[in-house]
Amino acid sequence: MAKKGEAVIHVTLACSECGRHNYHTKRNKNNTRAKLALRKYCKWDRRHTLHKEV
Repeated sequence: MAKKGEAVIHVTLACSECGRHNYHTKRNKNNTRAKLALRKYCKWDRRHTLHKEV
């Protein structure tokens, strides 16, 4: 049975250095209002960089 409204959405994280879309994740719109910004590993830059929600 489906919930009323969709609270959990699928988001894509893009590297702030090279701009590539490296990661996909989920977030709850009700609990996390702001866009995600996480430090993740970028295999093209070969280091940890800031990845922001697109």
